[in-house]
Amino acid sequence: MSRIKNTLTALAENKKKGLIPFITAGDPAPDLTVPLMHALVAGGADIIELGVPFSDPMADGPVIQRASERALANGVGMRHVLQFVQEFRTTNQSTPVVLMGYANPIERMGAQAFVEAAKTAGVDGVLVVDYPPEECEDFSTLMKTNGLDPIFLLAPTSTDERIEQVGKVASGYVYYVSLKGVTGSGHLDLGAVADKIPAIKKHVKVPVGVGFGIRDGATAKAIGSVSDAVVIGSRIIQELENTPRERAVEVVQTFISGIRQALDEIK
Repeated sequence: MSRIKNTLTALAENKKKGLIPFITAGDPAPDLTVPLMHALVAGGADIIELGVPFSDPMADGPVIQRASERALANGVGMRHVLQFVQEFRTTNQSTPVVLMGYANPIERMGAQAFVEAAKTAGVDGVLVVDYPPEECEDFSTLMKTNGLDPIFLLAPTSTDERIEQVGKVASGYVYYVSLKGVTGSGHLDLGAVADKIPAIKKHVKVPVGVGFGIRDGATAKAIGSVSDAVVIGSRIIQELENTPRERAVEVVQTFISGIRQALDEIK
């Protein structure tokens, strides 16, 4: 059983909701990435999504785009991201880490080489934004053969056919994008999310995490009440943008602690 499945199964058994924060590797500085990962865990994160910097992050809004730009300016690429995970693993063997990014850095490295390096580093899952399920069966098989979970996105516009396709290849969890558009945009419609989750669970047998539009404890609690986990990214990046470097770790831990507390209030 994978670390992701172990974690989400234990949460469900304890009637708790998963907290999955996102940060971009190398932002605001490479030497802060691992300390920030540990701060997320100390604040109550169950799974960490670590963004792989990319020059054309088409699904991301301005906030995460800026984070990618800063990380690239800091010289951070895929191999550095894997090094961060490996360093994190020297003192944390239990918290799952999911790499989130785009196909280009993986294809430049080569799928086989990437999967082997990710496994060695201690990565648990990979979410490739521009790998639709029908076009990456070989990659998904390669991942699963090496004990890694392929994570897929679903959206409000996903048809039953697409949901069924994802259900056949996904493991770990699926990431439901609660809004049309890019990260950090739009108004969260709880009713629409609540209506979509049962349609997803009809075909998808792994837990459903919901992201996009979660900005504080109240929105996390609302989404957590209808999902298995919440994913929060842009709001953390904004905290980092507005915080002096020397306080970044402290501020992120405090922010995530507030989200954790809100999720734990769900009955």
